Amino acid sequence: MITIHLRYQIDPEQLDTFTEYGRRWIRLVNRLGGDHHGYFLPAEGDNDEAFALFSFPSLAAYEQYRIAAATDPECIEAYELVRGTGCIVRFERRFQTPLFGDEAELRP
Repeated sequence: MITIHLRYQIDPEQLDTFTEYGRRWIRLVNRLGGDHHGYFLPAEGDNDEAFALFSFPSLAAYEQYRIAAATDPECIEAYELVRGTGCIVRFERRFQTPLFGDEAELRP
């Protein structure tokens, strides 16, 4: 299993737009074979930082998702929401292997 950790720098004046973007991607990632763990929006402290986590069974499955998302009309529409508004200033993407619970082993 692979988990993708996204850190976003967002425009705090466009939190509502970024929230809409997140709602769309939760549904889209799940529809395209992933397991979205949610978006984590600013509440206290920094008002321009948000996070998202989602998992795929393997890196190969994630790559298939990326290929499908590049031509999926709903995904393209979500990308365009960001391009048109500038609600995301920048983002970082990290790939991690999750460890679940006390008895769990790392899942490659």
